[in-house]
Amino acid sequence: MSIEGKQLLVKDLIEGLSARLTMTDINIVTEVITNVLPYYDVEMTGCDESQNDFDQLLKAFIDAKRIEGRSEKTIERYRYILNRFHEAEPFPMQKMTVFSIRHYLGSEKERGISDRTLRGYRDIFQSFFGWLYREGLISSNPCGNLNTIKCKKEVRTPYSEVDIEKLKEACSSQRDKALITFLLATGCRISEVCSLDRNDVDFANMQCTVLGKGNKERTVYLDSVATMQLRQYLVNRKDKSDALFVGKGSARLHPGGIRKRLNELGNAAGVENVHPHRFRRTLATNLINHGMPIQEVASILGHDNINTTMTYVYVNSENVKNAYRKYA
Repeated sequence: MSIEGKQLLVKDLIEGLSARLTMTDINIVTEVITNVLPYYDVEMTGCDESQNDFDQLLKAFIDAKRIEGRSEKTIERYRYILNRFHEAEPFPMQKMTVFSIRHYLGSEKERGISDRTLRGYRDIFQSFFGWLYREGLISSNPCGNLNTIKCKKEVRTPYSEVDIEKLKEACSSQRDKALITFLLATGCRISEVCSLDRNDVDFANMQCTVLGKGNKERTVYLDSVATMQLRQYLVNRKDKSDALFVGKGSARLHPGGIRKRLNELGNAAGVENVHPHRFRRTLATNLINHGMPIQEVASILGHDNINTTMTYVYVNSENVKNAYRKYA
């Protein structure tokens, strides 16, 4: 009997006996059966249908997520993680149990995968199996008893004013200055920046329209410095590309190119942890510190849930103390 077949048999035994025996008794039974199985020629039926079963259900799930407006990047992540899970736990979805999911997550943790990444896996499994259950495609949701994964809370600080000035001074081109001030003023995601065209910018009103996650349009705003730097960059360009930011050969700048250039600027400026998303955190923190309501900050960043926005905001302990002294 194959290893996969033995695993499925053990999982079926655990599921069938869990309502009648204690976990200690179940472990004894499964251990005895596992030890005896090598002496018998046992054939597992139904496994050939497992892959087809999974492929069809995954396709239906992906179609549903695409209709809901999820981005192709998100959909590809769903597909990638769920395919990896099924390769490791190749059982029919109807027979999938929470033990299989926990076993997979445990194996990934042993490989060195971080708790934060594992929590992302868990969220995908919750979405997939929850959808299957609501659609009536499986009789029970194996994620029903799958608890959340706690992660160590990391203090992610925004750029300081000194950091920003150092980055500006490290810029060797007008494009780099325009890019840094644009990221700081708008808080755009890197994918949003790369997809912008020149005509998306309304210089008269110092704003532009971006297409964010889930193909949702929103308006972001430029300050006077970002407007000046961006206008000067575009005026000096000789190419005919529609892209707002271009790289070598007038090709549209891509996410990898932006990350690489920001990393180079950070090294040159002596600023640690320079990456695009930190500009979003900096903008959110600055707006909150200047009194903008959290709901409006969420709208600028393209968040549907203000709880997501709050994770971007760095709370300075000195500001908290000063606020307490003011209001207490």
